[in-house]
Amino acid sequence: MSIKYKVVEKAEPGVVGGGAKKWYATVVNDGELAIDDLVNQIEKFSALSEADIRGVIIALENVIQDGLANGKIIRLDKLGSFYPSLSSGSSLTQEDFTSSLIKGAKVNYRPGKRINDVLKTATFKKAN
Repeated sequence: MSIKYKVVEKAEPGVVGGGAKKWYATVVNDGELAIDDLVNQIEKFSALSEADIRGVIIALENVIQDGLANGKIIRLDKLGSFYPSLSSGSSLTQEDFTSSLIKGAKVNYRPGKRINDVLKTATFKKAN
């Protein structure tokens, strides 16, 4: 299989008025895999039942949520790592900084070696 793409015209970032427009590739998503799809595919490669697989996925979601909410990095070996980050305003001194300046938290993902390796060897096909 290949990653499908289309070509879109974009202005130069950071240039007033957009600058010279150029053409760039962008991914055309080819559907999605929901939990039901993942369960069905995992079932083919394991001796676990559908209910067992679904239970493990739901438990993994809960453990990841809890860990991130407590500031932990979640390392899933070759799959990659999830880690929390913050967005905040600033203060002139360290003493003046309070948690009220924190605007929010988000989750970052850093892929593991196997995912990076498979993307390095990916092929590409222009979408119609």
